[in-house]
Amino acid sequence: MKMHGLGNDFVVLDARARSIAMTPALAMAIADRHRGVGFDQLAIIEQGSGDAHLTFYNADGSTAGACGNATRCIARFLMDETGKTELTLTTERGTLFARDAEGGLTSVNMGPPQLDWHEIPLASEMDTLELPIEGKPTATGMGNPHCTFFVEDAEAVDIETFGPAHEHHPLYPQRTNVQVASLIGPDHLRMRVWERGAGLTLASGSSSCATAVAAARRGLTGRRVTIELDGGTLQVDWREDGVWMTGPTAHVFDGHFTHDWLEMVS
Repeated sequence: MKMHGLGNDFVVLDARARSIAMTPALAMAIADRHRGVGFDQLAIIEQGSGDAHLTFYNADGSTAGACGNATRCIARFLMDETGKTELTLTTERGTLFARDAEGGLTSVNMGPPQLDWHEIPLASEMDTLELPIEGKPTATGMGNPHCTFFVEDAEAVDIETFGPAHEHHPLYPQRTNVQVASLIGPDHLRMRVWERGAGLTLASGSSSCATAVAAARRGLTGRRVTIELDGGTLQVDWREDGVWMTGPTAHVFDGHFTHDWLEMVS
């Protein structure tokens, strides 16, 4: 299946009935937007202790512990399939809860943010609120590492240069997602995203959660914010039980890979 959340696009493979032997090379071949299908992340649905277990891959073949928008897309698919309005999904990040937010919107609880340096992880002990990097970004873990810069105008930052320069910063041993965000109104942020292993994306759920947490920690906003991304709008609410993210999803098409193509790329 091809799905997207605000233009953050995914290939979703349903492995509940038949297991799929995914490899980094195969993930990269599917990610090729000219010779494959193309995606920001690939997700595999498997049987799990809850309603399903989800595994995520980046476009460079590396794995991702969390992917918020893909989780919302899959949750909507499973809710439509089963008629349920609430789901329990397991991931490398842990157990996530999803619910129908009505009006075509889907909410996922991405769990509590990771705020200690070793949880994110960073290379050494330090204050995660303001890192010793020019611009004093905030570090947050959401099952994957994030580095959030608060700037005067997010539109003015050359994210395609700025992003990769910080994705590989030595403070982040597992690389990092990079966000630039600016306050455009009370509890209202404009954000652009560079994802590790994927590059510039139109939206990112986990990045939106991390940015909302960072903004609240720094006193720029409250704990419930609206985030404007290149692809559209997400609502993020940092509650006692975790960071809830709400927004639209789209199921674009279903398909299958040909035997010849699989033979060629394997």
